[in-house]
Amino acid sequence: MTKLKICGLRRSEDISYVNEFLPDYAGFILSEQFWRHISFDLLAQLTSRLSDKITPVGVFVNETVETIIPFSKYLGVIQLHGDEDNDFIRTLKKHTDCEIWKAIRPQSPNEISNACQSCADKLLIDSFSKNSVGGTGVVGNWEIIKSTEITKPFFLAGGISSDNIREAIETVRPFGIDVSSSVETDKKKDKEKIRTIIKKARN
Repeated sequence: MTKLKICGLRRSEDISYVNEFLPDYAGFILSEQFWRHISFDLLAQLTSRLSDKITPVGVFVNETVETIIPFSKYLGVIQLHGDEDNDFIRTLKKHTDCEIWKAIRPQSPNEISNACQSCADKLLIDSFSKNSVGGTGVVGNWEIIKSTEITKPFFLAGGISSDNIREAIETVRPFGIDVSSSVETDKKKDKEKIRTIIKKARN
């Protein structure tokens, strides 16, 4: 069954919603340049209430290893969404017990093939944007993904909603799906949208 990650959780209500519907992963933005980011103290508070059936994922963009390590005690997965290389990933693995995911925004099959050589445990394939490293709500080029032999488990992100999640799963066959903006109303997580997309993902 395709895994599901709800990303960008920020409020106690968000934790209540995911605890009720139980996606596989809950994502927390931990780099300050993004409006969905939360603080170290809030991460500790929210993850303390998270169901143990849900794995917490911390999303970082071009942070130092020293910045990331303290957060890792509250996380099961560290998702790197910037320019981090294999040396960076190896150092993180040495100093944390977390699984490491590497996000890419490919414009060609070669970029995906190169990412498969990463020492990350999984990939996250997001849609490309000149202006943002993620969270754009724009659907990516699924044909590029479909035409590439991908040797690592990967999550598909970018513009996936309850309207196209079944198509995404059937077309791309990812290990998992990552959603954020499509389960929000007025920039807040929406309980009914979360309920709907999880139901469709697992139908």
